[in-house]
Amino acid sequence: MFTGIIEEIGKVQGIQKGAYSAILKIQATDIIQDTHLGDSIAVNGVCLTVTSVSSGGFTADVMHETLNRSSLGSLRIGSSVNLERAMLANGRFGGHIVSGHIDGTGTILDIRRDDNAVWYTIKSPIAILRYVIEKGSIAIDGISLTVARVYNDSFSVSVIPHTASLTTLSQRRVGDSVNLENDCISKYVERLIGKETQNSNITSEFLTKHGF
Repeated sequence: MFTGIIEEIGKVQGIQKGAYSAILKIQATDIIQDTHLGDSIAVNGVCLTVTSVSSGGFTADVMHETLNRSSLGSLRIGSSVNLERAMLANGRFGGHIVSGHIDGTGTILDIRRDDNAVWYTIKSPIAILRYVIEKGSIAIDGISLTVARVYNDSFSVSVIPHTASLTTLSQRRVGDSVNLENDCISKYVERLIGKETQNSNITSEFLTKHGF
């Protein structure tokens, strides 16, 4: 599990592509001080397993499903990536619950400065947007952020300079693809409610009628 608090910006040093998979070599310094073979590291929000560690970074395998669901397939040598190690059980919970299992990708529609903040508007598939709520949490490229606005086909977040400078958001441009992970709690609740109401008279219409 991760929290969406980025620890370091790494760089892609190498990409070994297979027919439907890839091996990434990531340059990093800070996070490898306590990283071991088999550990989990979120790369732009995608949970990957460390397959080797050296003094200058680590490697990780990327499977077919991950390439299809995320933007990792568009990485190039020299690309900057957000890095976060899995949270320790005794660590500080600074962001929100992030699994590293990407729901899909979005596209940056607009970047706008607002005094000391920067607004990013992200076009999102409806399948992802349905779980996005104003003031709720979402992970963008692994960064834990608060949703400021929700529209019919997009949403916006407002980012402080500190967050932008310590992540790859400061390098993003309009048209760039970003990894999105919804707050997992909403998905679990929907699944459980669906199961419980299959043989029940409790429907969405019933709940609305009674003020829920």
